[in-house]
Amino acid sequence: MAYGRRCSYRRLGGRSMTGGEDGRKYECVVVDVNTQRDFCDSNGAYPAANLQGLIPALRHMIAWAKRNQAPVISSIESHRPSEFSDNGDPLYCVDGSDGQRKIDFTMFHRCTRVEVDNTLSCPMDLFAEYQQVLFRKRARDLLGNPKADRFFTELPAKEFILFGVSIDGAVKALALALLAREKRVTIVVDACGYWNKATADLAVRQVVAKGAIIITVDQLLRRRLDRRWRYPTCRKTRPEADVASHLNSNSLRNASPRSHPLRDHFPESRREARMSPSGEEASAGDT
Repeated sequence: MAYGRRCSYRRLGGRSMTGGEDGRKYECVVVDVNTQRDFCDSNGAYPAANLQGLIPALRHMIAWAKRNQAPVISSIESHRPSEFSDNGDPLYCVDGSDGQRKIDFTMFHRCTRVEVDNTLSCPMDLFAEYQQVLFRKRARDLLGNPKADRFFTELPAKEFILFGVSIDGAVKALALALLAREKRVTIVVDACGYWNKATADLAVRQVVAKGAIIITVDQLLRRRLDRRWRYPTCRKTRPEADVASHLNSNSLRNASPRSHPLRDHFPESRREARMSPSGEEASAGDT
């Protein structure tokens, strides 16, 4: 089935946006912010200053999400090659570059992407079939993406658990945006990257003043979700195509399974492709 005008966004996959078949809310949704190679690799264009301690913390976060089968939203920082840096920082996460790729262990087997096109048309029950949903981020605030804004706003989650890069940038901006929407926000502070320690400490105090909860990875690891979501394991799809953030739906339709452009972009990550009745793949952002 292809996502589009012929499909109902409220009843895809047999579940509604009210959080499952019984109408419960998700206990928590994990939000993975910009864990990409340019930030999280020492050879990247703009690696975080606390990289040595950040990578083990990120591994713990992903392992916890997988163990508890928690739904995950991931943002992908994206810049066009024609853009210029306003503050003199190196240009990072350029569309199609190796540095834009997410680090390997942050990709889940059951994941899909939602492309940005300045519309609100987005399937609202993607977690009925996928554990990870990826959104492109072109502005400082992820919710500058209209689809992401709608998805976060309408998602029936009791709590959003944030981590990623950077605490004084994208993480802080998203936390403040969610708090303004009266969402419960928890930030795993030692799983957040930064470039300046003093600026990072100030950002933490600012989000705490607005109502965010600050915890550590060790505190999170002691937590166990009361209710774990089970994702479908048997579907009639093309086996394991990978996720890219810069390809449109037309390029997907013209690609063969052996030379799939998504596989070329993310060779280590995995995603199960959604197929239309005609045998064509359609991303979650297709309309």
